Amino acid sequence: MGLSENKQKMLRGELYHAFVPELVADRARCGQACARYNNAGDVSRRRLTELFRDILCDKSALPSPAANPEEDEKLFEDDPWVQSPVNMDYGYNVKLGKNVFINFNATFLDTCEISVGSRTLCGPNVSFYSGTHPLDPIIRQGTKGPELGKEIHVGEDCWIGGNVVILPGVNIGRGSVVGAGSVVTKSVPDFTVVAGNPARVIRKIETAMDPASGKVWNGWEEEAVGGAEVPMAEMSGRDEATQTLPEAK
Repeated sequence: MGLSENKQKMLRGELYHAFVPELVADRARCGQACARYNNAGDVSRRRLTELFRDILCDKSALPSPAANPEEDEKLFEDDPWVQSPVNMDYGYNVKLGKNVFINFNATFLDTCEISVGSRTLCGPNVSFYSGTHPLDPIIRQGTKGPELGKEIHVGEDCWIGGNVVILPGVNIGRGSVVGAGSVVTKSVPDFTVVAGNPARVIRKIETAMDPASGKVWNGWEEEAVGGAEVPMAEMSGRDEATQTLPEAK
């Protein structure tokens, strides 16, 4: 059975109506799946993965059980780690890469696709808001009017600090860092630190992973650990007049 025109409009980021039976039922299904995951208690990694995939409507088969619990857990070492509680609107619009870590109290308003690239780390209370509303209240009409959304994409190898809010249409480039408490209203270039409300460029990240660095990166073993030597609070407090990087667009 094909998607309704209203649901297609939602996924395309066009004006659509959220309070129709089809989408109300989709949100209820996702809410129930989140509740099962959040209340799972002390269960195996296999069971948690099964419950989380149910939130996402991910029908891919789980690997066959290993001979013992330790070996079985290793089968899921590349699956995302998502601390409960987590809340999503639909679930099926959330795409997480390998080795992603999402700390507790994450919120995904996944009106449109929200993707998080492999090896990205998110602190607690991070919110991804892909949904938005018309500015004109005549159009908005509370629950009777239409709304819309814009996709959010977070690249691979990013670090998103706690209490960050990412707004509709934002792309965060590969290897970038968002300081705790920031509100990200504009897209962020690759390998860049941003912080504040609204988030602004703080510094460029120097890493051999960046093709523009002119360095050759031969894998994780060759990469020096860096970046955390400057506390985020210190970076956020620097005089903006001394910054030479352009503001992220």
